[in-house]
Amino acid sequence: MILFCLFTFLNAVSANHIGTSVKTNERPIIGVLAQDVYDPQPQRNSYIAASYVKFLESAGARVVPLMINKSDDEYRRLFKSINGILFPGGGASLESSGYSKAAGIFYRLALEANSNGDYFPIWGTCLGFELLTFVTSGKLLLSHTNTSGIALPLNFTVDVRDSRLFKDFPEDVMKSLETEPLTENSHQWSLTTENFTKSETLKKFYRVLSTNTDGQNEFVSTMEAYDFPIYAAQWHPEKNAFEWTRPYIPHTPSAIKTTFYMGYFFVNEARKSFHSFPSKEEEEKALIYNYKPEYTGTQSAFEQIYFFD
Repeated sequence: MILFCLFTFLNAVSANHIGTSVKTNERPIIGVLAQDVYDPQPQRNSYIAASYVKFLESAGARVVPLMINKSDDEYRRLFKSINGILFPGGGASLESSGYSKAAGIFYRLALEANSNGDYFPIWGTCLGFELLTFVTSGKLLLSHTNTSGIALPLNFTVDVRDSRLFKDFPEDVMKSLETEPLTENSHQWSLTTENFTKSETLKKFYRVLSTNTDGQNEFVSTMEAYDFPIYAAQWHPEKNAFEWTRPYIPHTPSAIKTTFYMGYFFVNEARKSFHSFPSKEEEEKALIYNYKPEYTGTQSAFEQIYFFD
C-alpha cells in the first residue's frame, strides 16, 4: 500500500512536467555534512548518522560525505561537484564547531549560486534547522523547550498549501501529518514563533509552514525560504524509516510514507542542479560507498554511524 501511494505521488508529480521542456539531472549527488565527535578518538573525529544517507539514497540520490575542517578552496571545489546539501541533526556548536564553519561556507556559496541562476538546494534537519536560523540572521535566537524525545502532529499554517515543499503531497499524507504524531522531535532548543516574528531578517527570508508547542512555547517546526530552495525541519523525517533505538520514534505506515515523501521532495530539488565532478574517477572516490558504517544501536541513538578521521 505504501509503495502504491508513493508511485501514485511520483506519477502525479511527473505529470506536472508533461509537455514541458524541463530538464532534470537523473544522477543527483547530495552532500551530507559531517560534524564533530564529542569525544574524538583516533580515526573518529567526525561522523554522519547512516539514516541521513539512507533517507537520500531511498529517494534516488547518491551521497558524498562532506568532511569538517577543510579549506575554503576544498569546499568550493565540492560545491561545484554536488547537487545539494543536507545539514543533519546532532549536538555541535552553532558558533564554533567545524560543522558550523563548513555549513556557513556552503550556505553563502548556495546563496550566491542561486542568485546567479545556478540552482542549488539546502536541507536542514534539527540542528541543521537551528543552524540555518543562525547563519541567516547572524544571531542565536533559540529558546529552551521541552521537546526531547517526543513525536508530534504538525500544526500547519495557512501558507502550507502554496508551499513548494508540501503542495504536491497526497491528501491522506497531509491529513496524517496534521492529526497523527508522525514527526519525531529530539531537540532542547527551538525557534519560538515569538522570536521568529521579532526577527525582520528571518520573517523576510523564511515562510513558516508548520508550528508545534511543548505545552508552553510555540515554535517553528517546518519552514522554507521564499526566494531560495532552502528547507528546514526541526523534526526528523529520516528517523521514522531508519532508526529503531528509541520507543518514541513512530513506525506506522503513515510515518514511513512521511519519510519517503520528504526525501523524494528534496532529491527532486537536487535534480534541478547540474553541478558535476570533473571526472568519473573523482566522483567515485568522493562517494560514501568508500566508507563502512558501524553498528552502534546498542550504545547510541543511531543504528549505524559513519566515522571519519
